[in-house]
Amino acid sequence: MSNKPQLNPILKLALDIGPLILFFVANAKFGIFAATGAFMVASLSAIALSYVLTRHLAIMPMVTAAIVLVFGGLTLVLHDETFIKLKPTIIYVLFGGTLAGGLFFGKALLGILFEQMFHLTEEGWRKLTLRWAIFFFAMAVLNEVVWRTQTTDFWVSFKLFGAVPLTFVFGALQMPLIKKYSVDEKP
Repeated sequence: MSNKPQLNPILKLALDIGPLILFFVANAKFGIFAATGAFMVASLSAIALSYVLTRHLAIMPMVTAAIVLVFGGLTLVLHDETFIKLKPTIIYVLFGGTLAGGLFFGKALLGILFEQMFHLTEEGWRKLTLRWAIFFFAMAVLNEVVWRTQTTDFWVSFKLFGAVPLTFVFGALQMPLIKKYSVDEKP
């Protein structure tokens, strides 16, 4: 498993955030429906490029892309922006629910996803998984509040300039927990 080719971190970040940046720019220039189409194409392109470079499909981007395609498609076919606005809520609830469900069944799923990056005790993985589950649920609520109370342009801006930084900050705030429960690996 450790022999899988890894993407350069900057390229991975570009592939993760690039479709969202394109969504923001396309919305500003052409409106939400053109932006939705561009977002769908960019999401698939990012996954394809990632696969070409690594010969591996990561589960979280695949799930996200599937939801982008379904809800983006509904947005375009029904000409109703509500569907694309619901997409982040559904992704956050799905990720939070999956992590919480794993904990309910005694599995800290983040440990499975990130075992190559971090080596934590079982307690550390459980705490980290619980924190991320709560974060995803909070982000689902926040997305609902923003899209239901603000303009579409504000919501699109929030996705890029609010949700992304909040996620990075939350991740950075987990470093003390990661350090506290880190296990030294001996070869």
